[in-house]
Amino acid sequence: MSSNIARRRRPWAGYAAIAGGLVVAGTLYGVLSSGGTADASAPSQASTSVSQGKSLFETSCASCHGLDAQGTSQAPSLVGAGAAAVDFQMSTGRMPAKEYGAEEDRKPTSFSQKQIYDIAGYVASLGGGPAVPDQQQTSTDGADTALGQQLFSTNCSQCHGFAGAGGALTYGKSAPTLNQSTPAQIYEAMLTGPEAMPVFGDGTVTPSEKRDIIAYVTKTRNEANPGGFSLARTGTVTEGLVAWLGGLGFLVLIAMWLTAKRRSNRVESEQ
Repeated sequence: MSSNIARRRRPWAGYAAIAGGLVVAGTLYGVLSSGGTADASAPSQASTSVSQGKSLFETSCASCHGLDAQGTSQAPSLVGAGAAAVDFQMSTGRMPAKEYGAEEDRKPTSFSQKQIYDIAGYVASLGGGPAVPDQQQTSTDGADTALGQQLFSTNCSQCHGFAGAGGALTYGKSAPTLNQSTPAQIYEAMLTGPEAMPVFGDGTVTPSEKRDIIAYVTKTRNEANPGGFSLARTGTVTEGLVAWLGGLGFLVLIAMWLTAKRRSNRVESEQ
């Protein structure tokens, strides 16, 4: 009798053991996965960084942008500007600006990268705006430099020159050289459109195409220039044309000088 009862209970015991094992495994997986997410996002560290960024912002930025970054008569609101805009402006030394309203050039920054990230995190916490690109987004591994050249020639060379050496714009403004720009700064500039530069969102220039442009810019400025005067790397045809026009102008001046000298000698002989 007892053996029959044991045989009847044994299948249910097996099912219960399997169910219990699944529950334990699910619980352990949930604990481990939640722990990994906490380490990846680091909420406590992020809140500390935002807090430090707010303190730095109030000390160094609030006098122009307002205590809540709402903007003042001296500087615009940063609500919705995003972390990428803050990182670009501060890492290139354009902000804090001495005089708002004038186009700022690149200059040394007095903030560490950690402090810039903290301020950028605080501005991002106010809402909206593009985030700082990560290393994978700005990596040029596997990028198509030929396509990057085409994209740069179409969208960027009119202002920055064919090789990113910079150039003059209207109303006394100028497009800066890209020779000192990091891949992250180039990516952020396309995302945010600083100064007179238009915004190239991901719908206009995809993230992959942005990497191609960065690859072209960084590769071009590191290439050797075997020619004479580079003329911002506009090419041998342009350099040859400038040399030909310069030589022709020099010959014209020599001819004018010789003609004037002969005429003066003739007048003296007649006298």
